[in-house]
Amino acid sequence: MTGPAGAGGPSVALEPVGRGNRRAVLALELSPEQQGFVASNAESLAEARRDREAIARAVSVDGRAVGFLMYSAPEDDDEAIIYRLMIDRREQGKGLGRAAVAKVLEEIAGLGRIRSVSICYEPQNEAARSLYASLGFVETGLDEDDEMIAVLELAHGRSDA
Repeated sequence: MTGPAGAGGPSVALEPVGRGNRRAVLALELSPEQQGFVASNAESLAEARRDREAIARAVSVDGRAVGFLMYSAPEDDDEAIIYRLMIDRREQGKGLGRAAVAKVLEEIAGLGRIRSVSICYEPQNEAARSLYASLGFVETGLDEDDEMIAVLELAHGRSDA
């Protein structure tokens, strides 16, 4: 229906999760068949409060929360990890997940020190596999929790040598 972000795709913004949008993020829902694939937003936000490296973002369209994602980009590392992404069940199929990943990749690349981005997902989550592969992520194998790891090398990573 829509193309990639920036090419006629939906206009998605990433916003820090805070007082103004926390309730909306907590109200987002997955479809029943997806619920085993992603931790709840409540669990993720609690994790973000405990983990200083976790960066939580509301995925918004026209100021309305339609999804949630979380990543880390430790200052002492050149790899970022996207470890949560969900789009509300009522908003799926509109290209918002793809646009959200494209937007977070821009945000991560803007840090200037990140050379690769990894993401993990349940191997049986075909929607995630297809989405990430279409954005250039390459599967590298299963982690210790039997989740698939996929990695995207950022072509514009800086060389400080």
